[in-house]
Amino acid sequence: MGTRVIVVGGGGGIGGRIAERFTEEGADAIVLDLARGDSSRGSGDAGGPARRILHCDLVDAVTVEAAFAVALAELGGVDVLVNSAGILARGSLLDFTPDRWDLVMDINARGTLFAMQHAARAMIAQKTGGTIVNIASMAAKAGGADEGAYAASKAAVVGLTRAAALEWGEHQIRVNALLPGYVLTDMGKDTRTEEDVAAWSKKSPLGRLGTPDDVAGFALFLASVDGEYLTGQSFNVTGGMIMH
Repeated sequence: MGTRVIVVGGGGGIGGRIAERFTEEGADAIVLDLARGDSSRGSGDAGGPARRILHCDLVDAVTVEAAFAVALAELGGVDVLVNSAGILARGSLLDFTPDRWDLVMDINARGTLFAMQHAARAMIAQKTGGTIVNIASMAAKAGGADEGAYAASKAAVVGLTRAAALEWGEHQIRVNALLPGYVLTDMGKDTRTEEDVAAWSKKSPLGRLGTPDDVAGFALFLASVDGEYLTGQSFNVTGGMIMH
């Protein structure tokens, strides 16, 4: 593929599988993640392909800028940015504290904006265009009791996606969002039971939950030549749980 890829939040889960898929296709991928890493090549999760991991704390704009500076220098630019970092904080809206609300918004929404800014500036300077894929969530459309902050932050990601597509289209930068449904990853695993998984599976006409591969394949498609005329869209990857 020969594509230069930066995956924010690619240390595991959906983002980790996305980074692996790009690397499997021959892309040069660097992961920015809160998990501490370095610029040497390490093995991927579960025996997957090797990739570089740089420490990046989305709450801290200084570390975000530093991580992107290193990544851009090592890659020689960037063709694809995938924003997959996020946290889930559950609780009643009546009980949410300002600090807890701010943390969710800082990581899920503001962090996405910071990453988009750094990548877009590089893409504009390169004059070669590029692709940005933001991982939002079904919650952006469906909401959900006890997930108010998370749903609001992911709705913000959808709004940023549309605005960026409009602003940067003249530079041939395409910006889209993927809205996964229930995907079994480490995030939120302590809040679900076997009964939860069975109930969620029934929400899909396909009778199953999503996998990281379901999302990773779509991200790869959006970055390919087959996705060249897609921008400003929010694609459901929900197995039919959401159809609007």
